[in-house]
Amino acid sequence: MNRNCFHQSFSGVPDAVALMKGSKNYPGIHGSVRFYRTVNGVLVRTEIIGLPKGKGGCDSPIFAFHIHEGSECAGDEKDSFAKAKGHLNPDDCSHPYHAGDLPPLFSANGRACSALLTDRFSVREILGRTVIIHRMPDDFKTQPSGNAGEKIACGVVMPTRR
Repeated sequence: MNRNCFHQSFSGVPDAVALMKGSKNYPGIHGSVRFYRTVNGVLVRTEIIGLPKGKGGCDSPIFAFHIHEGSECAGDEKDSFAKAKGHLNPDDCSHPYHAGDLPPLFSANGRACSALLTDRFSVREILGRTVIIHRMPDDFKTQPSGNAGEKIACGVVMPTRR
């Protein structure tokens, strides 16, 4: 394993961050999604707390996780984050090959942490875009969004000062 991929990136200041906040139905959700440039792509580090809890075992919740093309975490009564728009998809790919399609978040007693490396986008390409957590897991086949359900948390990707 290339030790520099994680050690160097996680020990420094991220290039961008999305501060996540829950919708009105899920006000306890908060956390961050940090984005680090690496030679192999973008390292995405996620730490979320306050997610809905399951009963454990086979009922441990899994949440869809995407970068959306919109630039606002606002919406209406029907969809708290409607202005987040659809998945980031500059190459007009089918789901789950959108640039914004990310692996799901697995909850452990209401908390989720993940780290992934992707080359589907650069940090520059996602600045000002939204990160969304959905209530249901992504099925990775239903078009256009994986049947992921309600948007329960949102954050806007903002650059950090280096």
